[in-house]
Formats: sequence, structure tokens, C-alpha cells
Amino acid sequence: MKLISYLLSPIFILVFFLLLVIFQPIQWLSMNLFGHQAHKTVIDILNWFLVKSLLILGVRVVFENKYTLPKNTTLIFTANHQSLFDIPPLILFFRKHYPKFVAKIELGKGIPSISYNLRHGGAALIDRKDPRQALSTLAEFSKRIHKNKWSAVIFPEGTRSKTGKPKKFSTNGIKMIAKYNKEAYIVPVTINNSWKVYKYGKFPLGIGSPIMITTHEPIKIDSLPFDELMAKVETTIISHIK
Repeated sequence: MKLISYLLSPIFILVFFLLLVIFQPIQWLSMNLFGHQAHKTVIDILNWFLVKSLLILGVRVVFENKYTLPKNTTLIFTANHQSLFDIPPLILFFRKHYPKFVAKIELGKGIPSISYNLRHGGAALIDRKDPRQALSTLAEFSKRIHKNKWSAVIFPEGTRSKTGKPKKFSTNGIKMIAKYNKEAYIVPVTINNSWKVYKYGKFPLGIGSPIMITTHEPIKIDSLPFDELMAKVETTIISHIK
């Protein structure tokens, strides 16, 4: 199996990187000529290709949602975090809800397509070494998604789990978003197996393990005291990690 990984990994990496490079100028043109909605459409198409490119590794993405997600309001998609490959499926499957990410500021530079989207697509780029910047950026982000009825995607673990074992959740980011979006819903999301793409390290990449994304029942923010709400969200997400 690992021998096959050595054969397939260079092909996948080349295709993935070429997609990012090709879509960089397309993003720029769509944003500057036609505006945010056109740019979003380009991002949706890019992430469809990125998700499908995982098939080169024999990795399917399986999305399960048994619930009707509220419309015309902000949703806070709250998920465990296992790898880079968590992100394209979340953008693709939740595209109707205009998902905007809370990400570390380092991702805003140097990565074709991804950095441009984070800088210009409405994300919050947080400097973890500067609490003041982080708080002010989150406040601006929270007001922006409220005004536009967009949604947020946040990984409360802060960093990726390299083994799939969840880390302790931090609730500060969600608390700030909730402060400015009192009518919003939190949507817990559990991600399984995406860490296995990196089970050998950065090269070769793991093959054949499907990435499973499960959406849980939306919870209105004001339905519980915040600490109880977050305990319920964390328990829901972690209890479905396999």
C-alpha cells in the first residue's frame, strides 16, 4: 500500500498545486471585474475540483447531514480539525451558507488561491501572538458576517490533530462571534479520517481512507447559557470521532 502511495502522491500534489495556481488569476479577475458574488462562485468551483482531486489518492469525501440548516441567518460551523483537507469539503458542502473561515494570519500570504481567498473573501486572519489584533479582527469579522448573513467556520482546537485525537476546545473565538450574532445557530461538525492523508508524514500521502464529515443538529445560541452550550457542542463533536 505504501508503495502505491509513492506512485500516486506526486501526481496528486502536482494536480492540487496546478489547480491552486490556475485559479489564482481567475479569482483576481472575478473579484475585480464582477465583485464578491462572482469570486465566491469561482471559489466554489475551485473547491469542487480540490475535493475531486483526492480521488487520485483513492480518498472519497462522504458528507452526511440529516438536518435542515436554518437559512437567512448566521451559522457558526464548529468542527474538529485534522488536516488541510478538512477545508475544501466544508467550503463546498456548506457553500449555500457563505462560509467564512477564522484562520491564522500566516495563511494570508504565499499560498496560491488560498491566501488570496482568505485576504479578499471575508475571512478573519488571526495573529495568535497578538491578542489585541486577534480580538479586534474577530470583532470586525463577527460584525461583517452578521451584516451580510454569512456564516463562520471555526476550529476551536486551534491547530490540527495529527492523530485524529481531539485537543481541548478553546471557546474565545466562538464567544466573540456569538456576541455580535445573537440570533445565530451553532452547527457542530465532526470530521473523521482526514488526518490519515498525512499518516506517513508529508510524503508519501496516505491513500484509500474516506474522509467522513457529519453535520449535527443546529443549536440556537441563546437556547443555553454559553458554557453549557459549548460543553454540549464539544461533547457532540468528540463523541462522533472514530
